[in-house]
Amino acid sequence: MKIIFAGTPETSVPSLAALVAAGHEVALVITRDDAPTGRKRVLTASPVAVWAETHGLTVLKANRLGDDEIERIIEVGAKLGVVVAYGVILNQSALDALARGWINLHFSELPTWRGAAPVQRAIMSGATQTATTVFELVAALDAGPVLDTEQCVIDADDTAEVLLERLSRTGAQQLERVVDALEAGSLTAHEQVGEPTYAAKLSQEDGAFRAEENGAETYNRFRGVTSEPGFFFLDGDQRIKVLQAQLSAARVAVGELAFEDGRVYLGTQSLALELRHVHPAGKVPMSAADWMRGRASRKA
Repeated sequence: MKIIFAGTPETSVPSLAALVAAGHEVALVITRDDAPTGRKRVLTASPVAVWAETHGLTVLKANRLGDDEIERIIEVGAKLGVVVAYGVILNQSALDALARGWINLHFSELPTWRGAAPVQRAIMSGATQTATTVFELVAALDAGPVLDTEQCVIDADDTAEVLLERLSRTGAQQLERVVDALEAGSLTAHEQVGEPTYAAKLSQEDGAFRAEENGAETYNRFRGVTSEPGFFFLDGDQRIKVLQAQLSAARVAVGELAFEDGRVYLGTQSLALELRHVHPAGKVPMSAADWMRGRASRKA
């Protein structure tokens, strides 16, 4: 099938690769504009743009689909549009531009966790199961009819980064099967059933340590915001980002730090969070133990 693919981050790449490998003609790849990355804020092409250009695909970079972009979409003569984490809401003109419309791979079991951060919000809520859903795009946010759903277990120590990588791979194969079935005319969509919940885009403050939360809630927050935007706490006026952590059996006063037998603990309302690797603001990442030793020497 001749298709248009729209996606931006690394989690979109397996789907694009799977569709190309399956023999579908990807007539156009749409991705967001180059964006500043790293400490030096160097303008960098998206992972989807890099993969597409490396494999000889035509790329259109756009942070919105206006008249010029929609005209380009129509010109390529594709039948179907496929979206995986593009990061841009398609307006009605864009939705109407293709004869068979657009489908989307979403990382939750719709209508649960509609929105920008379904994996992160699911983990932060303490969920032990999620899914990937392929559905037809409509103007309302993630509200279109469902074509296929696949269940997935959330392991107890999964971070959002780990789970997203896994779902991006299994979801790519699911998406390929759906596109094949649509081409064969053997798949029928059904309306979403249930009360919607919403997964708002994460902010920096979503990663802040919260003194009112217990150990499990704190660990779920850490897992949900790792690796981006990241979990952090304040040590005086210094911001400490936590790169690796584990829920422990230790008990420490809420918000306090303890250093015992080479292990570093951050107290919560119940069990403490054991800190493994941290990144103090303005410094290089290091083991939590090394950071505590340096902290002790500075305060001596």
